[in-house]
Amino acid sequence: MCGIIGCIGRGSQTLDTLVHGLSKLEYRGYDSAGVALGGTELSVSKTAGEVADLREKLNGQNLRGGAGIAHTRWSTHGPPTDENAHPHTDCADSVTVVHNGIIENYQSLRDQLVSDGHTFTSDTDTEVVPHLIETYLSAGENPADAFRAAINDIQGSYAIAALIDGANGLFAARNDSPLVVGLGDGADFNTEGGVFYLASDVPAFRDFTDEVVYLEDGEFVRFDRGIQVTDRSGTVVDKDVHTIDWDAEETGKSGYDHFMLKEIYEQPRALRQCLRGRIEEQTATVDIGDLGGLNPTGVQLVACGTSYHAAKYGAQLFRDAGVSAQALLAHEYATAPPPIGNDLVVGISQSGETADTLSALREARRRGARTLTVTNTVGSTMDRECDHTLYIRSGPEIGVAATKTFAGQLTALNLLSLATSEGSNKRRTVVPALRDLAGHVQRILDSSAASTVAEQYDDAESYFFIGRGYQHPVALEGALKLKEISYEHAEGFAAGELKHGSLALVDENTPVFAIVVGDGEKAQKTVGNIKEVEARDAPVVAVTDGQSDAERYADHVLTIPESRPRTAAVLANVQLQLVAYHVADRLGRSIDKPRNLAKSVTVE
Repeated sequence: MCGIIGCIGRGSQTLDTLVHGLSKLEYRGYDSAGVALGGTELSVSKTAGEVADLREKLNGQNLRGGAGIAHTRWSTHGPPTDENAHPHTDCADSVTVVHNGIIENYQSLRDQLVSDGHTFTSDTDTEVVPHLIETYLSAGENPADAFRAAINDIQGSYAIAALIDGANGLFAARNDSPLVVGLGDGADFNTEGGVFYLASDVPAFRDFTDEVVYLEDGEFVRFDRGIQVTDRSGTVVDKDVHTIDWDAEETGKSGYDHFMLKEIYEQPRALRQCLRGRIEEQTATVDIGDLGGLNPTGVQLVACGTSYHAAKYGAQLFRDAGVSAQALLAHEYATAPPPIGNDLVVGISQSGETADTLSALREARRRGARTLTVTNTVGSTMDRECDHTLYIRSGPEIGVAATKTFAGQLTALNLLSLATSEGSNKRRTVVPALRDLAGHVQRILDSSAASTVAEQYDDAESYFFIGRGYQHPVALEGALKLKEISYEHAEGFAAGELKHGSLALVDENTPVFAIVVGDGEKAQKTVGNIKEVEARDAPVVAVTDGQSDAERYADHVLTIPESRPRTAAVLANVQLQLVAYHVADRLGRSIDKPRNLAKSVTVE
């Protein structure tokens, strides 16, 4: 959601560094942007719209300062206007703040501040923070203590960064929202000088450094004479420095028109990375380290959005292995049955920062359960807080709509199930299918007819997606992907459910995408569902490996290579990703930054 970038120590390059960092955070989703510089005095520029609009506005201004903060805002409190854009300032323009998260007690704080004579200029919850800092400064507190006191007054989720006039530094704190420090040239703890960065996510400063420090909930950081991290009580905290293992070039488009298309085409490499060193075909073994010794008697998988579809897929893997398993929406987990005995709670999140999923995992730990996260992000909050982590190794994903990370999640869940719950007979059949995945995906990318299908149906009134078994979550994901980036109505169904009500919506303007793999009972029953929609004059697009008769009843066919049903789900998904992309492209949508959406949802 909102993106934060801060910088100190780059002198006259500070402003350019901040705006460059904002451009790297655009993928998170936003509707306004702003920047503030500090030195001898504070200066602020902000606007509704995109980073490009901010750049244009800055051309007519003269912002200077050796420390700065900048922000992309995803609206929660108040519409996207210049006034509601961050940074926000106090009455005297001596404090400026950027914030990601939600301040739950902002209304009572605002009411008190107004009664004390403060004037507010925005609808945001964030604006209480600079006024609180101003209040403590007026009471005689030094800048660091005033910042700490203000943060201690607020309740909710936050990553906050502040500049205070005359303090010659930068202050920040986090609670339930991500914040990471970058150590640039000459940067060190408690050593004067050097270049420091602060951001919601590493891509904001990855072009300048690969050395990072991850902040934990309740920690404060001060940048002036070096960097100092303290806990809520003010005690200095020793922090480890981590090295980012991916190149800055990986966050570029590499000649593709959109990040999403690039990331679809990166899936063969991402799958190889996920599987590398983890499977051995000759011995039919799966090695995911000590995770293979978990052997849970029950599994609860918690997630949201695309990751929830992966959770539904993963739950079926475990159930088919004889392990009781449920896929649960993370934001409903508080009312779910508690884990029992040796149950494992698996949180699935590309970013490792999804607020609802993080909250569910914390609730699971309070209930005494072991927790594991399936994530793409080393050093994320879930990675640090869960008992175990299984990385999907997909590399940076910039497009808001998840593509290669969904494929990585499905593949990683196969590894987890095989290593913890399934016998050697199953591994002997599945491991070769996993090995072939990358090559099969490449074949689809090289020959897909998705662009032709998109051309035929880009003006449809609605789109339906159906599948059975492992293909049901893929049908849900296919519909979600189309909705996310084309803004057209789409729904996914378990194929057998279509006739229980929703068939009433099917007509000649409703293309039905049917996923049919193999030639077993599930495939034949899905062919029967195809006949049902065909009888209602609906056009049919069959996503199939050709083992059934599905293509006989289809208007168009999107072919996938033969595979196991569980791995065929990954292949079918690639075809549906391409359909969504080409429909959205033909409609002229903002594919990488869909309206109203954010890459990492860090508020509940």
